[in-house]
Amino acid sequence: MKDVRGLHKIWIWVLLVCFVLFMLLSSSSQRPSWNPAEQVIIEITAPLQKILKQTVSTAEDLWLYYFYLVNLRQENRQLKRKIDGLQAENSRYRELLTTHERLKELLQFKEAIDRPVLAAQVIGRDPTGWFKSIIIDKGKHAGLRPNMPVVNADGVVGRIVSISPNYSKVLLIIDQNSGVDCLTQRSRDRGIAKGAPNDTCKLDYVVKSSDVAVEDLVVTSGLGGGFPKGLPVGYISEVSETSGGLFKDIVLRPAVDFSKLEEVLVILKENTWSNHQEKKN
Repeated sequence: MKDVRGLHKIWIWVLLVCFVLFMLLSSSSQRPSWNPAEQVIIEITAPLQKILKQTVSTAEDLWLYYFYLVNLRQENRQLKRKIDGLQAENSRYRELLTTHERLKELLQFKEAIDRPVLAAQVIGRDPTGWFKSIIIDKGKHAGLRPNMPVVNADGVVGRIVSISPNYSKVLLIIDQNSGVDCLTQRSRDRGIAKGAPNDTCKLDYVVKSSDVAVEDLVVTSGLGGGFPKGLPVGYISEVSETSGGLFKDIVLRPAVDFSKLEEVLVILKENTWSNHQEKKN
């Protein structure tokens, strides 16, 4: 009961204050100044009005700011999705540009070779791990045969060693079972490039009296009917001699970066290419 009576008293005081304020406002337009009683009432009620106004203003600001943050969050999500899409699209364009540059280099290299060639894409590595080789997406149906040489715009890649109707296995020149007849471009000294550890090659059978030096370019000799003459094989990175030996110990840095092979050219034989074209026609 005491709580109810206290609540009634509060409402009576609120109504009384509102009535006084109403009277003050209604009479303020008739008198230019406040009388002492009005001044006292204003001094009492003005702080309450100020607090009430600040509370309402703060509530409005919080409410509007909340909706602003909600809209901003949605806008940020939309912008993030657009940025992600643009980044993915930009990545695709960069990849297309890189592929275009590689294919352009292959095309220029193809025009420089006076032999029919067939472009192929590298689709994998040797699954057994016993050999340093790659798998390409062309095979018998495309006219390929074993022992056909494989190159790219940088130089010699290897030879085809296994073949199926639609795929072929290429043994890289960095494999220890490979061998390419070569000569140094500057001094014309002959040798055989074979695979060596750490993705390098060694140039065997170069006599001690030969004039070879580090950074000399080694190219294919054209002998053996395989690779055309003058294709880059690698650069000499080390030259040493063993006492009592007949030949120099030479290490080659391959011209081709085998870790980045994506497209290659298979050099075809004239009669094989002609027969394949006749079958297609």
